[in-house]
Amino acid sequence: MRKPNVIVFFTDQQRHDTTGVHGNPMGLTPNFDRLATKGTHLFNSFTSQPLCGPARSSMQTGQFATQTGVFRNGIPLADDAETIAKVFAKNGYKTGYIGKWHLGGSDPVPKEERGGYQSWLAANLLEFTSDAYDTVVYDVDDQRKKLPGYRVDALTDAAIRYCDDHQNDPFFLFVSFLEPHHQNHTDAYPAPDGSREMMDAKTWTPPDLATLKGTSTWHLGGYYGMVKRLDEAFGRLVDALKSLDLLDDTIVMFTSDHACHFKTRNNEYKRSCHESAVRVPTMVIGPGFEAGGQVRALFSTIDVAPTLIDAAGLQVPDAMTGKSILPAIRDHRAPWREDVFFQISETETGRAVRTHRWKYGVTSAYDKDEPRSDIYKEAYLYDLDNDPYEMVNLVGLTSFREVSDDLKARLLRWIAEVEDGHQPEIQDAKPRFPRQFRLHASDLIDAVDRERDVDPLE
Repeated sequence: MRKPNVIVFFTDQQRHDTTGVHGNPMGLTPNFDRLATKGTHLFNSFTSQPLCGPARSSMQTGQFATQTGVFRNGIPLADDAETIAKVFAKNGYKTGYIGKWHLGGSDPVPKEERGGYQSWLAANLLEFTSDAYDTVVYDVDDQRKKLPGYRVDALTDAAIRYCDDHQNDPFFLFVSFLEPHHQNHTDAYPAPDGSREMMDAKTWTPPDLATLKGTSTWHLGGYYGMVKRLDEAFGRLVDALKSLDLLDDTIVMFTSDHACHFKTRNNEYKRSCHESAVRVPTMVIGPGFEAGGQVRALFSTIDVAPTLIDAAGLQVPDAMTGKSILPAIRDHRAPWREDVFFQISETETGRAVRTHRWKYGVTSAYDKDEPRSDIYKEAYLYDLDNDPYEMVNLVGLTSFREVSDDLKARLLRWIAEVEDGHQPEIQDAKPRFPRQFRLHASDLIDAVDRERDVDPLE
């Protein structure tokens, strides 16, 4: 039996609500939407750390950023890290990486800092080696290569060539785009020529951005133009697999490293544990994922490597903290985690936990840009059922103290498990006494049956 090929189509800084299946009415992502419906849509998908380098270290290793050591940007991934590429290579796969890496110390990326990928056409900091119509990467021999076309198209063409060249080999290919990330030296979102103007004429603005503004008033059109071209490229790659008679034997995952809050939560675009920075679009097609439907289980970046390794029929390394979500896809009532954990260690040092209904976050009481803190203070509490865009911060309200205490205990369990038994103090927010809330907090705590979508008649 042929081993399935595996491809990761990886975008940078893409919000989940850019897609039609998450409510965007602009029709930007017909390919994502169609294939998510046909395959498996991981509806509740989140980054483990909303920052490029740390998120990518989690993606490659199945571990949290503090476990990989890449807790902020600028720290190379250890050359002895057990990566997804090394697992596939050990099992007879050809492995290839195309695009943005952001886990090395320089450009070109030294071979020992490439995560074990055999084929290489990439740049560590693609936002600095290239521009929208000036795609510059380095090959496996550190030779500078300029690829023709708009950057999304240039990398997609390279990915299609890789698939064509490896038709007879089982392969694992990671295609990492910069879009829809901003272009750093201009602080702009350079969409394909003409598309920003088209998007500006019909832009739908998510409620958080409509209220908090940030830079979205002049950036959203370009951002959407980039998203649209990414979806077109995704469709082209899938079409290429079909034409090469590889589609039925290839697992393809579309996901992103983190999202974008357009300077509404701090003074840049991510580095916040709010939904606008941590929730990403994720879907999978191919063997094991056909007709999986919409899966509501809470999926994290740390689960990407274990899931793809498991789907290929390989053994998931014990070092990986994440878990394969395949059991939850096969049976939506299968046991799965009840919450997900977030870390941030740049701009602020913070931690957060999210259930299906609640988001609870803390920040360091006295430091920043550290891997962890000994003392945190409560920063926010959101009721996502009633406030999905996190506009009303309930932290400190005495009517929600019981909810906060439950979430605090969950968060402390995550910290102890992930951060080598660390037991920090979390200081309660200053009490606020509500004038309108009359519900008992115990009425609002998640019920396990509800989180599991269990049929009440069973």
